Amino acid sequence: MNIKKYILTLSKQSLLSSNKSGTYSSSQKNNTLRAISCNLKSDTKKILDANKIDLVNAKQKGIKDSMIDRLILNKERIDSMRDGLKKIISIPDTLYRTSKAIKQKNGIYISQMRVPLGVIGMIYESRPNVTIDAAGLCIKSGNSVILRGGSESINSNKALMRCIKEALENNGIDPHAVQLIETIDRNAIDHLLSMNEYIDVIIPRGGKSLIEKVMSTSKIPMIKHLDGNCHVYIDNKADQEMAFNISINSKIQRYGVCNAMETLLIHKSFSKKCLKKILSTYSENNVEIRGCRNIKKLHPVAKLAQEKDWSEEFLSPIISVKIVESLNEAIEHITKYGSLHTDAIVSDDKGSINQFKKLINSSSVMVNTSTRFADGYEYGLGAEIGISTDKLHARGPVGLDGLTNLKYIVTSKGKIRS
Repeated sequence: MNIKKYILTLSKQSLLSSNKSGTYSSSQKNNTLRAISCNLKSDTKKILDANKIDLVNAKQKGIKDSMIDRLILNKERIDSMRDGLKKIISIPDTLYRTSKAIKQKNGIYISQMRVPLGVIGMIYESRPNVTIDAAGLCIKSGNSVILRGGSESINSNKALMRCIKEALENNGIDPHAVQLIETIDRNAIDHLLSMNEYIDVIIPRGGKSLIEKVMSTSKIPMIKHLDGNCHVYIDNKADQEMAFNISINSKIQRYGVCNAMETLLIHKSFSKKCLKKILSTYSENNVEIRGCRNIKKLHPVAKLAQEKDWSEEFLSPIISVKIVESLNEAIEHITKYGSLHTDAIVSDDKGSINQFKKLINSSSVMVNTSTRFADGYEYGLGAEIGISTDKLHARGPVGLDGLTNLKYIVTSKGKIRS
């Protein structure tokens, strides 16, 4: 196979397909999403059989546990994909709608229309659910998308893609609106990143090495996040039960995800009894604690943290823990070591909460809430195509609105500028 020619063909097909987005009605797009959901249900066995092949291959290659966790498909995760599609269907379609026109003194009327971004190149690792999430969001938002999943999930993605293709064809939507790169040749990514003539946005979703490769290689605009070094700060005026539940759930509920807490910060005046309970619970759940000297004194089995631990996204049963002198020190720590993804405060003090909300510049700031809620599905977006830590265009979980933009519509009755 000539990889460059193959990727060029996909890119040209996607561009042509994106130009047709304005011809599809909301009901047509929603019916397509319903059909994908039905296909997922009827093809569940085929999908799970394909996923088993990927899992066997991944384990033989020695892929790390966090990626294996993301690769796994089961009935519950397929049901979750179907529920995500259901929520996308329920979101009002604002595409090509214009805001109320405002008349200017010069006699022209100004409004804005929401439009698709165009062609999206989606590069992701391990997570087969992204195939369905990205397809659903792009269909509803009027974008065409080229999907490039990791080699470890190729069989799962092909099985999911069959569900998508059948739904597109049966509902009169160009089948090139969603395309999967079906080769595991790594050169495919390099060629995809060079298609700036055809692709409007690249969305990389994966490990730090993938994101850095895309940033250094491509001239195509990106929606990205580098990593998820998420923090929970327990204030001196925090409810103890709430602090315990949030600090445990944020870390233990699931390890290999970008919204799992990696660093716990605790005010020096917070209850030592409750802190010991938190640390003991981590140890009971086989979570390795890398703490400051004060943490090691309280919990001797903890390892002494190294400088690199404070900026690490572990994606595993490892956590860094530090006792801080004040709220300001916590904010300074997060600002220095954080990744602008998700950071939480547990406190009953309104002043501390307001200061944290203002000064923590992450894409999601949680107040008395687990970091695990930083998710497009949980935010009511139906699904997400990624979580952006950028400061331009889209921030946080990127749903339908994040995949669209606005253009000005100017009307008049023959007005000319003097």
